[in-house]
Amino acid sequence: MTTFIWVLIAFLAGSLPFSVWVGRWALHTDVRQFGDGNPGASNVFRAGSKAWGVAAILLDGFKGAIPVGIAHYLVGLEGWGLTAVAIAPVLGHAFSPFLRFRGGKALAVTFGVWLGLTLWWGPTALGLAFAFWFWLLTVEGWAVLAGMLTFLGVLLLVGAPPALLGAWLGNALILAWKHRTDLPKKVGIRPLVGK
Repeated sequence: MTTFIWVLIAFLAGSLPFSVWVGRWALHTDVRQFGDGNPGASNVFRAGSKAWGVAAILLDGFKGAIPVGIAHYLVGLEGWGLTAVAIAPVLGHAFSPFLRFRGGKALAVTFGVWLGLTLWWGPTALGLAFAFWFWLLTVEGWAVLAGMLTFLGVLLLVGAPPALLGAWLGNALILAWKHRTDLPKKVGIRPLVGK
């Protein structure tokens, strides 16, 4: 019963569309009218506010970190129950009932979830992996998948338990689905030296 309650809490926390709310309340606009139409923090930046964009990223990150961190470190959930709690905020963000199940791409909440699971080292490794692949590859979806595969390598290297590998798998599948329109695109390598 405890696991179910925390999965529900984590899903509901993840489903809170902070970027849309920040856009509406602070910028008086619908951020889904910008960029790729995604209800995420990147479109808060595109709507014209770096400060509110940073706020949206932090809110989206914390909505994953807080319920997962509490369930993991304070409640003591472990094993597959922890896996389910870790996937729930990503699922909630990607398929938010507040947005008719058309949520964001779930990158910021992914960082939050791994903060809740591993404290500093998971988001650091994930951030470095994403930064490298976003710098190298021309298609966002492929950069995200390459970053997640690199992060899997880190998890295997440190001997992460099955619960974390399960969380990685669920997280990676949701990210792949949310970036599915990018995957048929031809991926290229950015020039390493400027012209």
